[in-house]
Amino acid sequence: MLADLGYAATAIAFLAAIYAAVAAYYGVRKKEGRWIASARNALLITFPLVALACILLVLSILRDDYSIEYVWRVSSREMPTYLKVTALWGGQAGSILFFNLLLTGFTAAAMAINWDNQRAIMPYAILVASFTLIFFLGITILIENPFVRVGAATAEGVGLGLLLSWPTTYVKNLFFRPEMLPADGNGLNPLLRHPGMIIHPPMLYLGYTGFTIPFVFAMAALIAGKFDEGWIRTTRRWTLTAWLFLGLGLILGGRWAYDVLGWGGYWAWDAVENSSLLPWLTGTAFLHSVMIQEKRQMFKGWNVGLIIFTYILVILGTLNVRSGLVSSVHSFAQSNIGWFFLGFLGFMILFSLYWIVVRYDQLRSKNQIDSFLSREAAFMLNNVLFLLIAAVTLFFTYLPVMSELVTGQRMTVGASFFEKFNGPLFAALLVLMGIAPLTMWYRTSIRWLRRMTFGPLVAATLAVVILFILDVRNWLALLGFWIVTFSLILTLFEFIRPGYKRVSNKGESPFKAVSGFITQNRRRYGGYIIHLGVLVMAFGIISTELYQQETQIRLTRGNSVPLGEFSMVFNGVERYPGPDDLEITEASVDVFKDGEFVRTLNPRTELYTRTQQPMTIPGVRSTFTEDFYVIMINWEGTSADAATFRIYVNPLINWVWAGA
Repeated sequence: MLADLGYAATAIAFLAAIYAAVAAYYGVRKKEGRWIASARNALLITFPLVALACILLVLSILRDDYSIEYVWRVSSREMPTYLKVTALWGGQAGSILFFNLLLTGFTAAAMAINWDNQRAIMPYAILVASFTLIFFLGITILIENPFVRVGAATAEGVGLGLLLSWPTTYVKNLFFRPEMLPADGNGLNPLLRHPGMIIHPPMLYLGYTGFTIPFVFAMAALIAGKFDEGWIRTTRRWTLTAWLFLGLGLILGGRWAYDVLGWGGYWAWDAVENSSLLPWLTGTAFLHSVMIQEKRQMFKGWNVGLIIFTYILVILGTLNVRSGLVSSVHSFAQSNIGWFFLGFLGFMILFSLYWIVVRYDQLRSKNQIDSFLSREAAFMLNNVLFLLIAAVTLFFTYLPVMSELVTGQRMTVGASFFEKFNGPLFAALLVLMGIAPLTMWYRTSIRWLRRMTFGPLVAATLAVVILFILDVRNWLALLGFWIVTFSLILTLFEFIRPGYKRVSNKGESPFKAVSGFITQNRRRYGGYIIHLGVLVMAFGIISTELYQQETQIRLTRGNSVPLGEFSMVFNGVERYPGPDDLEITEASVDVFKDGEFVRTLNPRTELYTRTQQPMTIPGVRSTFTEDFYVIMINWEGTSADAATFRIYVNPLINWVWAGA
C-alpha cells in the first residue's frame, strides 16, 4: 500500500511538472497571467508530493517491508534507525528520489520567494524549471522506481528501446505482489555507514540541485532579453547557497575518504570527486565575476555563460555518478540511464546555445577594460584561471572515456596528471587572491602596488629563508610557502588597515573595530575570511603533498618499524563479532615519538558477512601539526601473530580541515 501511494505521489508530481511547462508556454503565447499563475502553482505542489513519496519510502524501510526491492537492497533488520533513514539515499533509485525532493524544494522556494520581484521573467523561469523537473521526475517514474516490488518484471533495452518497453512493464507490475518475501535485507553498503556519509550526500545534492535555480533565472533573462541587475542579484543569492552546500559536501567527502577508504589521503582526483569540484569551480568564478556586472555593467556574457556552464557540469556530473561512465569508488553501479542523461544534456546545451546566439548583441558590454592593472582585469584573470583549472580537470577526468572511444583501450589517468597541470594554476590563483584586493576600478598605479606589496614580499621572503635554515630544501615547498605567506599577509592587512583607522579615530577596542567594519561590509569581508581559510588549507595541502612519509611492512608480534620521528610496535590482532552481522579484526599497535610512548592505536577491518563486503578503518594519532595514520592490510595465522601494515605520517593535514 505504501509503495503504491509513494509511486502515485511521484507520478502526480511528474504530471504537474508537465502541466506547468504547457501552461507557462500557453500563458506566454496568449499573454494570460492566470495560466502563468496556474503553472507556478503546479510547480509549488511538486515539492509536497515528492516529500510524501520520500516519507513513504522511509516508512517502508523502517517497517522492514522487503516486498519492495529497494528496501531489501539497502536495509536490514539489525540496522539502527538512523542508518535506515539515511538508506533513503543509499542506493540508486532512492537517491534519485531524494534528489527530486531537493530539486522540487528549491524550485518551489524560488517560485515563492521571487514571484513578485522577478515577475517579468518568471513565466520563462517556470518553463525552464519545468524541463529539469520533467526529466528527473521522469527518471524516477519510468526507469529508477524505488517502489518496485521484489521479483517484479524489469524493463529491458537501451535508450529508446528501454523507454518503449516501460508501458508493458508497468502494467505487469501494477498489481504484482511477490509470493515469497526475503527474511532479511542486504543492508546498507559498509562505506556508507560512516557518519560523514550521513551528511556528505545531502550536501552534494543540495549543491547540485541548488545550481539549477541560477540557471533557470539566467535562461529566463536570456529568453526575455532582460539583462538588468535584478536577475543578477537574484541569481547570486541562489548561487551562493548552492556553492556553500557543494563546498561543504566536498570537504565532508574528503574527510570521509581519509577516515574510511584507507589510503592515507583525502583527494585522489577521482572521477566523481572531480564531477562535484567542476561546478564548484565555475560557480566560484561566477560569484566573483558578477561583482563586475553590478559595479560596471560588464561581463554580461561571461556571467550568463558561467552559470550555464555550471548547470551543464552539474548534469554531466550526475550522469557520471548515475551511469558509472568513468570508474569511481563513489559512483553507483553501472546503469542504462546514461543514454537518457546524454540526451537531456545535449538538449540543454543546444537550447542554451540557441538563446545565447539570439541574444548575442545584448550580451556585449558597452564598457571595456581600461587597463590591465585594474580590478576589472583582475576579475577577468580570475575567470580565466578558474576556467583553465576546470578545463584541465574536465579533460583528464573524461580522457579514459575518450581514449576508449578512439583507440578501444581505456587510458589510466592518475593524480599526477591533474597536479602537474593544475598546480601552477592554483598557485597563480593564490597570488591573485592577495593582489586583487589592492587593485582599483579603471586603473591602478604601479607605484601604489609596489608600495603596498613591498612589506609582504620581504616578510614572505624572510619566512622562506628561515624555513631553508631549518633544513627545508624542497624548492616546490619553499615556493609554495612563499606564495601562501605573501597572500596571507596581504589578506590580513585588509583587516588590519581599517581596524587600525577605527581604533585611532574612534578610540574603539581592536575587537569592536574589526567587528564593526565587517558588519558594515559583510559581503566584502566575508569573502576575505573565505580567502584566509583557503590559504590555511593551502599550507596543509603543500605540507601533506610534499612531505608525506609512507611505508608498508610485514610485522610479527613484538617487532617495530621506524618512520621519521615515529616508531610503531605491533602487539597482536584480536577477532570478535560486532553488531549487524559484523566481523571485526582489530590490531593493537603502540606508537612512539622520539622514543617516548604517545598512544596505542587499533586499526581494524570490518567484514559484513551478509554481503561479504570488507571495510578498512585506520588507526590515527592526530595533532594540530601532524597525523600518524596506520592501516592493517592483511594478517596471518589463526592467532594473527603477523600482519602487514601501511603507515603514513601526514604533516599539517589538519590545517586542511581547519581552513575549511
